[in-house]
Amino acid sequence: MEIEDSSADLNPSGPKCIQQGMNTLLRNSRVRQVVRAGVMIVVAVVLMMVPRVAMAHAVLVQSTPTINATVEGPEVAVTMKFSLRVDGARSTVLLSTSDGKSQPLALDRQSTPDTLTTHATKLGPGDYAIHWQVLATDGHVTRGQIPFRVK
Repeated sequence: MEIEDSSADLNPSGPKCIQQGMNTLLRNSRVRQVVRAGVMIVVAVVLMMVPRVAMAHAVLVQSTPTINATVEGPEVAVTMKFSLRVDGARSTVLLSTSDGKSQPLALDRQSTPDTLTTHATKLGPGDYAIHWQVLATDGHVTRGQIPFRVK
């Protein structure tokens, strides 16, 4: 004769009792609402963190000349302000003309960690573009261009 131990079924803190208690709790609509609200809060916090990660790159927030501006020549002062600190020693700026020629522009010493300045000289009337590449202090490289016209 085989004897089966049924003491787990009689124990009010046994696995079956706990599982039945959890099922009863989850059936309760109020508890489900609280759990659902908690999950939504966690998801919202995670989603709010995503833009901060995406904004880790240095983004050009202001420039002189502005994009598609028409400026007076022959000398043009160039200022670029970024959303983050940039490493001026590891950043580059090129000036290109509409005929495809380009020349590097020497960067001035950084007066603020988020701004680069330089100047272009001997510019005749025509279309130009400033091509920039910066290294942000977070290690990300960002590139862009600023087209402009000299009248």
